[in-house]
This record gives sequence, C-alpha cells and structure tokens, in this order.
Amino acid sequence: MNEESQSVDALVTLQERMVNLIKQLQMPLIETSMVIGNHIKQLMKSLNEYSSESGVLFPDKVTSPWELNMDNDTNSQITMELDKILSIVDNDRMDILATLIRVTLIETELDLSEALLALRMWEHLARSQLAAATSPGQLFSPLVMPEEW
Repeated sequence: MNEESQSVDALVTLQERMVNLIKQLQMPLIETSMVIGNHIKQLMKSLNEYSSESGVLFPDKVTSPWELNMDNDTNSQITMELDKILSIVDNDRMDILATLIRVTLIETELDLSEALLALRMWEHLARSQLAAATSPGQLFSPLVMPEEW
C-alpha cells in the first residue's frame, strides 16, 4: 500500500471512529469542542517545534482555525459562567473521545499536518454551532453532524 493510500485510510478511520463515538455517546457540543480544541493545541505544539527545528512552514489552513461564515445577527443569550459550564461537563465521556482520537492517531501513524487538518474540520463544525448558539442549553445539545460525515 502506498503512502497516500495509507494516509487516506488513516483519515477515514479517524473520521469513522469519531462520528460513531460522538453519535453513540450523544456528545454535547461543548464537550466535543473542548476535546478537539485540546488535541489541536497539543498537535500544534508538536508542529511548531518541528517547524522551528526544520524550517518547514505550513499553510494557514493547518495552523489556524478556519474562518466562520456566520450571520452577525445571531443574538446570543448565553450568560453562563465558565466555571458553571465546566462543572456540568462529563469528564469521563470527554476522556473516552480524547483517548479514541489519541489512540487512532498513534495507531494509524497519521502525519501531524494531516491530523491537524482532520481535526480543523471538526473544529470548524463545532465552532460554527457554538457561534450560532443562543442559549446555554444549546451548548449541551449533541453536536449536529451533516449527513455526509
């Protein structure tokens, strides 16, 4: 199997596992967002170290969150305090998703930049839904995934 084919298989494996687990656990938007954000932060640290050592530069679509195309008319009523939100999240469920992502990335030996791109797609989906949330309850609603995911 060639390298490109292995990479595609690894991306498909990560995507399928994440979709299945998030659906099975009915993971709330906020929990999914936090786990993905944490993984991106860790991967970016490694990518930045690699980049500074090697001099290799990566495109913005890998190193930065993707731009949101949102109406500025969204009127958010979210006033929950961060401490309150963090006290409600299910850390066990978040650990399960974090472990699945970490194990899949290790098992598939997915390249750092490709892993980041895969998670950036998830980050964009979650950020879009977070930006559209107008009440605290929406933060704890399951992440909505498009049919083609």
